Amino acid sequence: MAHSLARATLGLTQPANVDVPKSASTTLAFRNLGEAIAAIAKSAHASDVAIVLASSESIPNESKLNTASAIASGTVLGIYEDNRYKSDSKKPVLKSVDILVVLAEEASKIASTYSDVISATILNAEQCKELKMGLIWVLLQLLQIPLISHLCYKPPMDLGGYNIKTGPGCSIELMKFDMGGSAAVLGAAKAIGQIKPRGVELAVAPRQLACENMISGTGMRPGDIVTASNGKTIEVNNTDAEGRLTLADALVYACNQGVEKIVDLATLTGACVVALGPSIAGVFTPSDDLASEVFTAAEVSGEKLWRMPLEESYWESMKSGVADMVNTGGRQGGAITAALFLKQFVDEKVQWMHIDLAGPVWNEKKRSATGFGISTLVEWVLHNSS
Repeated sequence: MAHSLARATLGLTQPANVDVPKSASTTLAFRNLGEAIAAIAKSAHASDVAIVLASSESIPNESKLNTASAIASGTVLGIYEDNRYKSDSKKPVLKSVDILVVLAEEASKIASTYSDVISATILNAEQCKELKMGLIWVLLQLLQIPLISHLCYKPPMDLGGYNIKTGPGCSIELMKFDMGGSAAVLGAAKAIGQIKPRGVELAVAPRQLACENMISGTGMRPGDIVTASNGKTIEVNNTDAEGRLTLADALVYACNQGVEKIVDLATLTGACVVALGPSIAGVFTPSDDLASEVFTAAEVSGEKLWRMPLEESYWESMKSGVADMVNTGGRQGGAITAALFLKQFVDEKVQWMHIDLAGPVWNEKKRSATGFGISTLVEWVLHNSS
């Protein structure tokens, strides 16, 4: 594909050409195209944009929907600005984007194939206590905020691990993105609710959706021992590693729902960012089959994943003298020990994958969230649908 043409019906007097490399057949390239289109639209204050894909016949029919989706995703990401706290905030004027490629037939087929299979189950704090979800309950304390089990509900989100952090790289002011895994799951749930795939039932595990880790008289303290819903005890040696505590109870709950496969997403460790940088998420799973499914979905979505080892010998650093385990190990292999911690709360009969997306969930250049993980989850669910 040599060129793509963007024309804004309002604000642009001349067409704007955006080059796409001829080898750019990946989803990421088309998403970048969408972001470029958004930049042109923003600079021109355009309300409507048309994207004409030259040589669209070079795109295989089975890839056209993914191409359109990638362009649309890139455009949405490109126009997004977090202006909630800016006094001179301006809403984007872009209202519509037309992709001029023959996709109506493919879209109609997909729309007519699927039907609604989504149900909703809401748990409040008292119900979590009754289910002996001690790890979630210890963070909820007196807050009576609903939790989510299945789809179709959007509760308040966690600010992130509010611990006393100082020094360069502590990122205390960016802990608002620590709910990025939960946000990705909710985003995927919303998309799946719109697509309505057949033959697959989904459960959303409540990681930090309604838990807030704040300094208070009822907050966790180093040295506390808490009990998970599967009976295992944890000595809290780092109150900033609160996400894995709530995620542990959520994994037990999800397994008890009788699911066959679990994929959890969490901004779990800075160690994973050190290992893989800001653009790649770390993947931990003992299941080669599940790894194959999710990596296939990621190839379609254009999101970058890298499989990391679950080195069982590292579990030695997670042992406690007064409980079954501590919640954090040493600095070395921090992302691996975090994944091994989660593994203690997953039924061996369930195929499980943990995705640490602490790096790619945030775009430092734009100073905004990326929505990383949503596209891969949706593609994975569609892969498993009939």
